[in-house]
Amino acid sequence: MTFASAALFAAVFTRALTGVDSLDPVQSQSTYDSHAVHLLYETPLEVDYRARPYRIKPGACELLGVSDDGLVYSFRMVPSTPLSAADVKRSIDRLRDKANPSPGTWTMKNVKDVSVTGERTFRIELNSRQHVFPWMLTMAYCGIRGPNGETTGPYRLKSWWRNHEIVFEKNPRWHGWALSADAGADAFDEVRYIVVSDVTTQWLMLLNGEVDFLGEIARDNWSSVMGDDGRLYPSVAERGVKLNGGAPANEVRYIGMNMEDPLLGGNRKLRQALSCAFDFPTWRKFYNNSVCPLSGPVPPTVEGCIDEPFEYSFDIVKAKRLLEEAGYPGGIDPATGRALVISLSIGRPTQDSREAGELLASFYARIGVKIELRFQTWHAFLNSVNKGNVQLYMMAWVADYPDPENFLQLFYSKNRSPGPNHSCYANPEYDAEYEKAMAAGTDAERMRHWRRCQEIVREDCPWIFTHITKNYTLSRSRVGNYVPNDFPYGNEKHYRVQKK
Repeated sequence: MTFASAALFAAVFTRALTGVDSLDPVQSQSTYDSHAVHLLYETPLEVDYRARPYRIKPGACELLGVSDDGLVYSFRMVPSTPLSAADVKRSIDRLRDKANPSPGTWTMKNVKDVSVTGERTFRIELNSRQHVFPWMLTMAYCGIRGPNGETTGPYRLKSWWRNHEIVFEKNPRWHGWALSADAGADAFDEVRYIVVSDVTTQWLMLLNGEVDFLGEIARDNWSSVMGDDGRLYPSVAERGVKLNGGAPANEVRYIGMNMEDPLLGGNRKLRQALSCAFDFPTWRKFYNNSVCPLSGPVPPTVEGCIDEPFEYSFDIVKAKRLLEEAGYPGGIDPATGRALVISLSIGRPTQDSREAGELLASFYARIGVKIELRFQTWHAFLNSVNKGNVQLYMMAWVADYPDPENFLQLFYSKNRSPGPNHSCYANPEYDAEYEKAMAAGTDAERMRHWRRCQEIVREDCPWIFTHITKNYTLSRSRVGNYVPNDFPYGNEKHYRVQKK
């Protein structure tokens, strides 16, 4: 493998990553985009790489204070950055600009004004209290562009062959290198993302030293990696591969329902029936017992989650009864006299997603419902979801920050698609509880309203809660200073070449 030896010599960090669609911070819609954007651009604040529980630390800016009413946030540029307060204002105003539609507009919807108060200071005024607002400033959408739109982060773009490879080279002028304990010594000279769709190929490339990192262990490769004891096979470890993590991820995986669809939106019994028909025990076996159950919109990794039995978890008898009460006895559509047909849209037509879709279809065949699978490219899938051209859709939400609000905002009616409320769920009682939580002055008060929000969603069933993955990653031993992280965007700047 000629490339492998050359890459090792040149201190190139290589990983397989699904294709990046945009390098523009305000257009960074997917987690894949966020990985790239965080390499190229600094954000005002960032998530502390090592702190657990997670916390915020200064990025290009530091938070000086918050007014007593929680409406005004004051900031100062960190001493080492060449960026100015005007650069931050211009970047945030661009995100807020309605003439420049962004999937991240929701992060700034509560901002009333951004004002520069000095060359190195600025303030952000909100319309209403928003306890999670500082976390918004850690996200890729808020990447700060230089005066002429230039990148400002630890790496800069070297080359981009769309849907094949993207390469970043170390930015020696980035002020953050001087702040690290080793002044950035032994950081990787280049970061290379390659698109490799076949998971078996990814695995072989890791074993051969052609890639340094896999963000997950694919289902089809599980038996090649892990023994029955849940540990890495010694023969794999001997080839310089390390197993990291294993805790439940800070995420939710779900099948969303388009609440504006005439079939699903107005029939809660049908939605409940579909939820009850989801066979999690079989689903878990399909994923090699590497997934955990999910019983609501907030994962148990987040404080405030309702961790109680879910009334509409797998129960085939109950599913059939609810289906009959919904007007479809035995799964028969009275309008056609044939099986009720519902489409399920899935992005990325991989072998794994096809098998998962077929398994889901088999679950619903048990209650007489026919699931029609629709596979699309990721970009086409997102467009379909954003435009409401779906009935059921398979999706995941990876936490942007560790707070119930980050998940519960997905059901707030004002965030309807193309915002993060892709199901276009609208419930006045839910909205009222959500707004009360946002306005709450104490954590205890806020948690009471978050609990009620979860209760409402669990009863309405706009989603089928499928699972949470266990957060396993694989890395080569040459990658030093790697820490498993639920917010991994741009984390390559922390990695160091581990010399033998």
